[in-house]
This record gives sequence, C-alpha cells and structure tokens, in this order.
Amino acid sequence: MSKPVIITCAPTGGIHTPTMSEHLPITPTEIAQASIEAAEAGASIIHLHARNPEDGRPDADPELFMDFLPRIKQATNAVMNVSTGGGLGMTREQRLRAALRASPEMASMNMGSMNFGIFPMKDKYSDWKHAWEPEFLDMTRDFIFRNTFADIEFAMKELGEGHGTKFEFEIYDLGHLYNLAWCIDQGWIKPPFFLQMVFGILGGVGADLDNLMHMHTIAEKLFGAEYEWSVLAAGRHQMPFTTQSALLGGNLRVGLEDSLYIGPGQKATSSAQQVRKIRQIIENLGLTIATPDEARMRLGLKGGDQVAF
Repeated sequence: MSKPVIITCAPTGGIHTPTMSEHLPITPTEIAQASIEAAEAGASIIHLHARNPEDGRPDADPELFMDFLPRIKQATNAVMNVSTGGGLGMTREQRLRAALRASPEMASMNMGSMNFGIFPMKDKYSDWKHAWEPEFLDMTRDFIFRNTFADIEFAMKELGEGHGTKFEFEIYDLGHLYNLAWCIDQGWIKPPFFLQMVFGILGGVGADLDNLMHMHTIAEKLFGAEYEWSVLAAGRHQMPFTTQSALLGGNLRVGLEDSLYIGPGQKATSSAQQVRKIRQIIENLGLTIATPDEARMRLGLKGGDQVAF
C-alpha cells in the first residue's frame, strides 16, 4: 500500500520577481496568509523565503521571517521549512541568518554549486515595477550559485548539529546525489534523509521524465530505505512531474516559487490553488495526502514545540 503523499508548498517565489505575477505574496502579512491557505488546502510542509516589503527584493533578514513564522505556526500545524538558498548573490552567512534565528524543524540545503540561469525570463516581460528586477535576471548569465563542500559542511554543522534542524536536500543534478552520499559517509547527517529533486532550471537537470526515472533509480541505489524523496519542476512541467512522483511512491512540491500558472496561459491566483489541484489529481488516482504529523514522523523532525518562534 502506498504511503500518503507529503505535499510541500513554496508560496513566496524565492527566485521570481514580483511583477511576473500580481499574485505573488510580498509582505510578511501576505506571506503568512498565502502559507496558511496552502496548509488548509493540504500542504504539510511550507517552504519559505522572505522579501523586502518595499520593493519585493529577496531578503534574508531574520526579522522578516520572525514576522510571519509565528503567525503561520499559530494558525496551522504545518512544518515550516526555512530557505538557506536566500537570494542569488548572498553570502552563506547571510543565507543562514534566518534559519539560525528561527531554529526551524526543516531548512533547505542545496547540494552543489551550479549555473543558475533565469535570465531567459527577462525576454518574456517588458513592464517592470522596479529597476532591480531585469538587472537581477540578467546577472544570472554570468553567475554561479555557490554551494561548495565547505559551505555545505558549515550549514550542516551549524543547523543540523547546532539546532537539530533536518534538511530538505535540493538536488538539481545527478552529481548532487553523489555529493549528498559523500556527506553522509562523513557522518555529518543522520537518516532519514529528505531529497527534493528539481527539474527544469537552466544549469540543472532538464525537465525530461527519463531524467526523473534515472534520478530515482540512483537515489534508490545510494540511500536504500533511509530516505524520502520529492519532486518539483519549473513552469509548465509542475503538474506532470509531481503527478509522476506520486505514482512512483514519492512526494511532491508545488507553489508560485516553481510555477506562476495553474494551466496553459492561466496564472494561478494562489499557491493554495495549485495545492488543491495536485491534491485532487492524486486523490483521484487512489492516493492520500500526509498530515503534518505524519510528515514529521517519516522525516524524523524534532517537532513544532522545539523551534524558536
């Protein structure tokens, strides 16, 4: 019998600029509301970034996180997953500040340096709300998203050993699986491990279902029964890839961070709308969704009473 599917929702648009959709939450109040709605729709984990409420720029200021994290916790039982990806170009110390302050149950962890090319999106838009937006996209032509072994070790020890925070390991390519296996061999982290396989970002593995099947096969060989896996895919690939993951016994992530649309040419009005859609799909396939407490048990999380917000 298949395990209930853990749905993660990423409502805050960590790598997107605000004018790409008027529905992206920007202020702490908007982020809290979007997260609460996603949890009510069926998401058991909420993956969170923060933004400068004045201009929407990605911002790792812990005070912004501490404005919306307690509100979400008060209104839901969802697991909160604080990003350590931050915004492109931030130092590792800047990227970790919010998670170290909040001591969350989960935090994201990118498992390798990579070209992170979102510059093609610049050609799709012409009406910019802020001058930094096209500049932000264009700079990724000559940008490496840094996640060295030293960076990874630093984050694992500061957050994992120091706070008991477990990680959502973001896997953008095949080599990232082997990077994670090597870190495990060093004894830096303990099972169960939660892998988030990411498809369709320029510079990472392409959005081809054959790639999903191969990544899953290699993960099985490397991690055996000691891991849970999940899938997200950018743009129009979101629903097909997340559905395939559920059919294979995996978990999934949706949200406006990954796709601004609910269907061809139709913008999603909220991340909760995407959660409701994928929930309906997987339930129509005879599967069930996991509750937050089921996710906590399967991922070995410390519990919502052990966080600092």
